[in-house]
Amino acid sequence: MTVSLKKILFSSLGVWLIISLFGIYFLLNLRKNLNFGIDLVGGTYITLEVKTDALLEHEAALRGKQGKPLNDLQKQEIIKNAVHDNIEILRSRLDTSGVGEVTIAAHGDKNILIELPNVHNPEQAKAMIGKSALLEVKLVYDTAGSQEELLEKYQGKLPDDKSIVKEVRNRGYTTQPVITYHLVPKFTDLTGKLLKTAQARLSDAKSLSIAPVIAFEFKPEGAEKFYQLTKNNVGKSIALILDNEVITAPRVNEAINGSGQISGDFDMQEAKDIALMLRTGAFTAPVEIVEERHIGPSLGEVAIHQGLISCLIGMALLFLFSVFFYKLAGLFAFIVLLYNLLLILFALSYFQAALTLPGIAGIVLSIGMAIDASILIYERIKELLVEGVSLKKAVDEGFSGALTVILDANITHFIVAVVLYYLGSGPIQGFAVTMIIGIIATLLTGILLLRSIFQFYTSVLGIQKISI
Repeated sequence: MTVSLKKILFSSLGVWLIISLFGIYFLLNLRKNLNFGIDLVGGTYITLEVKTDALLEHEAALRGKQGKPLNDLQKQEIIKNAVHDNIEILRSRLDTSGVGEVTIAAHGDKNILIELPNVHNPEQAKAMIGKSALLEVKLVYDTAGSQEELLEKYQGKLPDDKSIVKEVRNRGYTTQPVITYHLVPKFTDLTGKLLKTAQARLSDAKSLSIAPVIAFEFKPEGAEKFYQLTKNNVGKSIALILDNEVITAPRVNEAINGSGQISGDFDMQEAKDIALMLRTGAFTAPVEIVEERHIGPSLGEVAIHQGLISCLIGMALLFLFSVFFYKLAGLFAFIVLLYNLLLILFALSYFQAALTLPGIAGIVLSIGMAIDASILIYERIKELLVEGVSLKKAVDEGFSGALTVILDANITHFIVAVVLYYLGSGPIQGFAVTMIIGIIATLLTGILLLRSIFQFYTSVLGIQKISI
């Protein structure tokens, strides 16, 4: 290694040179490293309708017992909260499943719009979306082989506080499934909302056969309720009900301290999916898929091509502008812009943010704005050089003098971008994210990198003149 190479590597510019090496590798694998939005790679749009009738009936029953009737304003608030809660549950489910950057937003009063980028076979995602994963633990009052048999005991009409649920059990592969009906309370406060955790695993050695089960544990409040329920009903059956269907209804032999397992006719993958949905929470109100649309990747390829062309044209124009007005210093400014673009792409990849068409527009705008920092610095340096100040001193004072103006401008833009992100949705958020990242990248490159280049030029190379 030569002395000059050592000086380069150990100068303030050395870190940026190392970043450039990582940048080359990153750019060669850009399609693997970045998530792209549905407008670039295609995917699936799914519209869900939130079914709130049962929820409103439940709330009306609770308020009726308290002597407080449910009015229209309260109904609207319940529906609004149900949609909001379901959106949060969907977001945790789909993010955990590795679908990628997913847009989930309310659409109208009761609908939820989901965008699944780069998902062209969304059956598994649809299965996860469609299930409510509502776990309920209820005491079994009575059991029969048909609904009619249970209804006969009530002259054909159930009391308002009771309901009938079905259990389907498969006994071997050659016989028909056995269907049993259970009479249970209509409402219960021991639900999946009180779960602490749920995991898929194989049944223990005490079981008659090794099969996938879902082991669950309640939170302290749920554990106490589960304990009291089993303690007060030894010898009776307790139904574990998932999405209004009995998975198992074991007989209680002794009080249970807040944990158990669900066994059923499912494989390990199904057990994992159900456990995931139980962990992320049950829907506040059931959902139904009312619309599904697919977008092919061909439209996205055209958008990516056009976005790339616009970026290249913008960069070419900035290069001509910089070199024409500021000559060698303008070339330094253009190099800074290239690093700016690289840092933006790095950040999008690191935070797993999706690059969308509005995001590309945000990148182009950020790069165009980034040149302002160099212009402010260069104009101050030119003034000082005209006054006869040395290049090194002019550079130091140029950077320090322009710093306040640069920070003021970028902080203002940053605040606007943050407001757009929190108040906007979908494409507006994509634009705001790239703007925020671009502003941070501008401050890092426009101040630190550009100064490192000038320090290398004047201190390491020892040149005291520059065309600017």
